[in-house]
Amino acid sequence: MLAKKDYRADAVLDYFNKRLRIDDYRGNTESLLTDAYKLASDNSFTKVIVKAKACDITFLLKHQFQLEAIIKNYFHSDDAYFFTKYLSEERRKTDCWTKQDSIVTSIYEKKKTVHVQSAAFLFRTAEEHDAKKLAELYRAVFELYPTPLHSSDYIQKTMRDGTIYYLAEKGDNIVSAASAEINSAYHNAEITDCATLPEVRKHKLMRSLILLLEQKLFENGIFCAYSIARADSFGMNAVLHQLDYEYTGRLTNNCVISTDLENMNVWCKDLSAGN
Repeated sequence: MLAKKDYRADAVLDYFNKRLRIDDYRGNTESLLTDAYKLASDNSFTKVIVKAKACDITFLLKHQFQLEAIIKNYFHSDDAYFFTKYLSEERRKTDCWTKQDSIVTSIYEKKKTVHVQSAAFLFRTAEEHDAKKLAELYRAVFELYPTPLHSSDYIQKTMRDGTIYYLAEKGDNIVSAASAEINSAYHNAEITDCATLPEVRKHKLMRSLILLLEQKLFENGIFCAYSIARADSFGMNAVLHQLDYEYTGRLTNNCVISTDLENMNVWCKDLSAGN
């Protein structure tokens, strides 16, 4: 939380990814940004992200922020605009933008197919006792990750804080998992922490897991779902497109996944539209 007499803001100081993220705010935006720049500079951060409201678009453009993505209905019926400001030239540079555009274009060209859940795997809600095996799965799939998913203690904490995990099992082994991180203030959820072991990816387990998460969210009155996927990952972006998520932008050098900072595609879906 950042707070002064003239503003309040929910902010995340992300030391691992060297960025400051402002998730919500009210009051004097000019004063908030002044303090945000100083805080980012003091911590050697190279990126500031603001999840902005429509009324502040012109203001943020005036302050040299740039619009990178949108999440529809994030603030209940209002959209969230991901505005970013880069504090180093290196953080702003990317050499693979047109290639990643081509990936999205090729995904658009794929025909959508009806999904049938595989009977060879058990799908269920994850419980706290699954945290150790979930951490093992995430260690196997991701060398590095923007949150501490390699830690079973961290996974248990997120479960207690309201994050929902679904998993797919083959025998005693967890072979795929995904989660929904719920924003209880605005009733939206990020579909995240998606991981599948390479040897079972042909079974389309992630599509099944996301559909189960969507149903759980829908039952709980959460209709804004979104996901932020590695722009280089054809498979994960294709899964989201197949499930009727809409591509709404790309975040440059957003977070560390695998070995380095990566561009991330944003996809969103109105769960109330198809139920």
